[in-house]
Amino acid sequence: MSHSAVSQAAAVSVPIGNERSLSRSVFKQNNSISFNSKPWSSSLALNQKTTITRDAKRYTSTTICMSVQQTSSSKVSVSPIELEDPKDPPLNLYKPKDSYTAKIVSVERVVGPKAPGETCHIVIDHDGNLPYWEGQSYGVIPPGENPKKPGAPHNVRLYSIASTRYGDFFDGKTASLCVRRAVYYDPETGKEDPSKNGICSNFLCDSKPGDKIQITGPSGKVMLLPENDPNATHIMIATGTGVAPYRGYLRRMFMENVPNFKFGGLAWLFLGVANTDSLLYDDEFSKYLKDHPENFRFDKALSREEKNKKGGKMYVQDKIEEYSDEIFKLLDNGAHIYFCGLKGMMPGIQDTLKRVAEERGESWDLKLSQLRKNKQWHVEVY
Repeated sequence: MSHSAVSQAAAVSVPIGNERSLSRSVFKQNNSISFNSKPWSSSLALNQKTTITRDAKRYTSTTICMSVQQTSSSKVSVSPIELEDPKDPPLNLYKPKDSYTAKIVSVERVVGPKAPGETCHIVIDHDGNLPYWEGQSYGVIPPGENPKKPGAPHNVRLYSIASTRYGDFFDGKTASLCVRRAVYYDPETGKEDPSKNGICSNFLCDSKPGDKIQITGPSGKVMLLPENDPNATHIMIATGTGVAPYRGYLRRMFMENVPNFKFGGLAWLFLGVANTDSLLYDDEFSKYLKDHPENFRFDKALSREEKNKKGGKMYVQDKIEEYSDEIFKLLDNGAHIYFCGLKGMMPGIQDTLKRVAEERGESWDLKLSQLRKNKQWHVEVY
């Protein structure tokens, strides 16, 4: 997810979108991660046979295709476990004037042909030098000079990280971003105006394996996953690439074998996108639904394919209204609720929650202040 008005983004990974094949990454040499008995995919689902080389001296990873249905539900080993040791999240290890030079591992389109716009899953190799926690963001400084400040670099664009602290290769050396290419169309001519396109999102989506990228951060504490109660309820609401941090949460909850975090609560994801081709991580989320029906719920709002009860387009707030009684009861019992995505989603959601609260004879303003006071309310919109 991008937190800049200029570029919109977020993160994607394995298994992805509507792809029906998974790629599996097998490491050689001394890597402590073995996938022989862990059939989860750790690189993106690809249409063609691919070999990704990450620093030839360190790893090579070969793509092996297999269907989601064939994978077992055993969890993946992760390392280094020392990433669990710090009591506080890493913050601003690298600043704009002293950014970290990372490498692009892969860039893959992760939406179908009928999706409006293009969204890419981008894996970045930070070699373990830029650790982060789930729910944090990286800053990206695109190459070139700032047109508003000749001679100065571009401003930093923030993107929510879409992987766990162990990354898509489960070795603590990569991070993933889910980036929607920001394209501007002239309202009068209807034609694309490249001079007004999102600088950073286009740089990221056009990147090639091996390209260098300047990173700052990590930043952010608002969207950190509270883990003091492993049986808590987490209600996650996203539009588009705002699903990025939730992908990290869910991989940590259901995919990775993390010794000190055994999730036994409820994770409930609401995702709003335009159509089926726009769904992000759908195979991955669907697998959690199949393997953990007691602990995961997944509701989609497809605005161009579904109607709400009033006959209008189905947006994420309509889904929230549909389950409002249940959501309010869960909040009353201490559930955490998260919002991530375009800024424009919040007014509609707030209006819906206010209306539902009033129908229940409650004051929404009072309830909201209580949720904030209890640290149950987490919002990051862009």
